[in-house]
Amino acid sequence: MPELRRRRRGWPHGRLRALSVATLFALVTAGCSTPAISAHRSGISSPNAGAAHASPTTAPAAPAPTTTTTVPEQPGWTPVSTGPRGIAVDERTITAADGNQITVARFRVGLTRFDLHVGSQDPPTGGASLPPDAGAAISATESPLLLAAFNGGFEASSGAGGFLVDGVTLLPLEPGNASFVIDANGTGHVGVWGQDLPAPGEHVVSVRQNLAPLVVGAQPSPQIADIAAWGATLGGGAVVARSALGEDAQGNILYAGSMAALPVDLADALIACGATTAMELDINPEWVQLAMASSPGGPLSTGVPGQNRPADQYLTGWTRDFVAVLANW
Repeated sequence: MPELRRRRRGWPHGRLRALSVATLFALVTAGCSTPAISAHRSGISSPNAGAAHASPTTAPAAPAPTTTTTVPEQPGWTPVSTGPRGIAVDERTITAADGNQITVARFRVGLTRFDLHVGSQDPPTGGASLPPDAGAAISATESPLLLAAFNGGFEASSGAGGFLVDGVTLLPLEPGNASFVIDANGTGHVGVWGQDLPAPGEHVVSVRQNLAPLVVGAQPSPQIADIAAWGATLGGGAVVARSALGEDAQGNILYAGSMAALPVDLADALIACGATTAMELDINPEWVQLAMASSPGGPLSTGVPGQNRPADQYLTGWTRDFVAVLANW
């Protein structure tokens, strides 16, 4: 498959470009923190959101400034992984109005980075050459840094959206679809392709799309009560295993998962945890799975109570796409 030039999306809270000394001082005193990460992939560069793809290119992303700000524990959240600059991953449980419980894991901006992986069966790669850190199992280079991993979205045959991994388009990206975007420095963002992402100048390496957005502007989708709009369920039931991904105003990525939930349960839980935008990921018991470690490369534990798959599933390899969360310190 051809490699495409990376596009980047940007959010006001997550973009540190060339900074003056005064600007950098202001960010440090405000508590912002984005460490340097080396870029090694090709993808999409876009001077304007929704612009057409340009010719293939490979360009390293400039390292972001490093600060010493630490991330403290927040009331209501339980720390999962802590690094030299504070809490990198924490979690909380939200009980929905109908009694369903949603687990929300928060991956802190600047302290974590992301890799999108294909599965051994889905999406089809068409013979495309992909690096080990995009394959069906956690790679040897990722293992020492692994903090968590979680499921992707619907199967390619569902028509739920596009798939770009390491600059290679496996399924065409569709404007208007909810998307998880991974930039050249490993930063993740959630938004709507062609609207709020990619931003001008953003350097994107991977995009995982899935349906229309679940949350926009910190409000549930107008279609939130239409169960059919959020995918076919086993036996046609409404309350099934579901997962979703959001982003809060600080740029943190939030994974929500439950073995028994309605779409509105996921949306409400993510909004309660600060998400301003969100997308549904995969649904039904076989596919909803989260694994987390207390330290980089440490033993993994299942993250969603009652999930079907074991904690080491992404280490041994999986049939479907998933996202690895790596320590960034």
